[in-house]
Amino acid sequence: MSFKKTLKRTWNFIWHEDSFASFLVNLILAFLIVKYLLYPGLGLLFATHFPIVAVVSGSMEHNSMDFDEWWEENKEWYLDNDITKEEFDNFPLENGFNKGDIVALHGYGNIEVGDIIVFKGSLPYPIIHRVVEINEDGTYQTKGDNNRDSRQDELNISEEKIYGKAYIRLPWFGWVKILAVDLFNLIVR
Repeated sequence: MSFKKTLKRTWNFIWHEDSFASFLVNLILAFLIVKYLLYPGLGLLFATHFPIVAVVSGSMEHNSMDFDEWWEENKEWYLDNDITKEEFDNFPLENGFNKGDIVALHGYGNIEVGDIIVFKGSLPYPIIHRVVEINEDGTYQTKGDNNRDSRQDELNISEEKIYGKAYIRLPWFGWVKILAVDLFNLIVR
C-alpha cells in the first residue's frame, strides 16, 4: 500500500469514520494538541506557565450578590486596610469569580493593589487572589474576596512565586477540568 493511500485511510479514520475507535483516537489527539501545542503556545504568547487556570475554590466568590450588597457585607476589612468602596469598584474583576470559572492570565506588566494574581502558596495547586497591599520590601499581600482575612502564605508573596495576573474571566468553563480531575481521583483511589 502506498504512503498516499495510507495517509488517506488514516485521515478518513480520524475525521470521517463514526466508530468508538475513531472517537478514542480523536479524544487522544485533542488532548495532545491542547496539552503540547495550544497551552504552551498560549504560555509563550502571554509570558506565563499558566495562561489559563480553572478556579477550584470559592475564595473569590461574591455569593451571587451585586457589588453594593457584597461591599456592605465585607467593607470592614477593606476600610480597616485603607481600601475604599470607590477604589474597589474600579479594581479589575471587581465582582470576583466563582468556582468553575476559567481565568486567563498574562505574566507581564506591573502589579498593583486590586489586581488578581495567581501564585505559588503552601497548597499543592496555585492560588488566585486579589492583591490588597504592596509591602515596603516589594512583596505582595493578597486576600480572597470571600475570605475573612489573608492566609499566612499570602502575606509576603515574592515576584518569583507569581505565575501571572488575571485579565479575563470565562464563567463555568472550568467545570470541565474540575469534573475530570474529580473523576480521575475517584478512579485512582
